[in-house]
Amino acid sequence: MKHPKLTLIAALLTTAATAAPLPVVTSFSILGDVAKQIGGERVSIQNLVGANQDTHAYHMTSGDIKKIRSAKLVLINGLGLEAADVQRAVKQSKVSYAEAAKGIQPLKAEEEGEHHHDHDHDHEGHHHDHGEFDPHVWNDPVLMSTYAQNVAEALIKADPEGKVYYQQRLGNYQMQLKKLHSDAQAAFNAVPAAKRKVLTGHDAFSYMGKRYHIEFIAPQGVSSEAEPSAKQVAAIIRQIKREGIKAVFTENIKDTRMVDRIAKETGVNVSGKLYSDALGNAPADTYIGMYRHNIKAMSEAMKK
Repeated sequence: MKHPKLTLIAALLTTAATAAPLPVVTSFSILGDVAKQIGGERVSIQNLVGANQDTHAYHMTSGDIKKIRSAKLVLINGLGLEAADVQRAVKQSKVSYAEAAKGIQPLKAEEEGEHHHDHDHDHEGHHHDHGEFDPHVWNDPVLMSTYAQNVAEALIKADPEGKVYYQQRLGNYQMQLKKLHSDAQAAFNAVPAAKRKVLTGHDAFSYMGKRYHIEFIAPQGVSSEAEPSAKQVAAIIRQIKREGIKAVFTENIKDTRMVDRIAKETGVNVSGKLYSDALGNAPADTYIGMYRHNIKAMSEAMKK
């Protein structure tokens, strides 16, 4: 029979090794993955908006308010990605929260877009104004280094004992982001500049466009809820025909009918699916996997 004292020590050691992970709530799946990559086994992550779901069309539920209140840390993207009701629930919960995009120089919502839209819209009584800035900063892996740093700092503040652990994982993750950027650069540089044009469902890729000199055309604005006019769609159809654009993509978070219609009217085949604002199934179930999928799909379609 084991000595009771030894049994107690063994139990205490086991408890220390499996201390309850820090409960973290993140606003959407891409941010959830970044927090998981840095937090590792010290965190348990719950997303408000899951994989293949559209953050722009998200409605707060009472279950989500409970999730937020039971967390020790809430991570949001910022730059107007999260609707007013989410921001309000986070602030009212009194739980510590941090913005992952803090300190990143944002693009203006209209800055890189080809087609201008009114982003302040009221859709089925759900008011979601993206305001001045384009929140899709994750589409530039260089900016994601700062994003990851902000996540690590928030985790360290919430769980100071994990500081060394988080810093090591952050360093490793930033190296992966650096490699991702250099691979993206190499893939897009292999495409002639005149062919670097892509049609997507909504204007989610301006940061990628700026970083790698790609022109993105989208029937919808920065929010996927802004409905394009017939005139805007007709202008896009003319542009695709005139410029011979071959890279036409649907998005994992969106109804594909608009892009399918444009493809049909221009006689161009849809090249596939991009992951814009949410993770998907493997290999797009991590941010880096998702981005690599997008690089490959786009660079191959552009060369046609």
